Amino acid sequence: MRDFKAIGFWEDAHQLAIEIYNLTKTFPKSEVYGITSQLRRASLSVPTNIAEGCGRESINELKRYMVVSNGSITEVQYLLMFCYDIDLIQKKRYEALNEKVISIKKRLTVYLKKL
Repeated sequence: MRDFKAIGFWEDAHQLAIEIYNLTKTFPKSEVYGITSQLRRASLSVPTNIAEGCGRESINELKRYMVVSNGSITEVQYLLMFCYDIDLIQKKRYEALNEKVISIKKRLTVYLKKL
């Protein structure tokens, strides 16, 4: 078993999920079961799967959970782009969040290659 908090990009993913939860508080109530829910679930899936993978016994299981995290961060990237395209978030906020997403994706990819 590994300490998920020792994986540097876990903290970044955790903070991103918090930012997205706060961001989506401003979304229209009509989106609570739509984009709000989906974006929250996808963003929370990233640090959650990193943590769960670290709690598994084998490297193969850890890899599998990291691959799921990679899929989730890509989903977050698309959903943020969609939110920007339909004017739910402003350009500056979108760009800042997207930079964080790209950083997490890069670090996750490097980590996966090392496993």
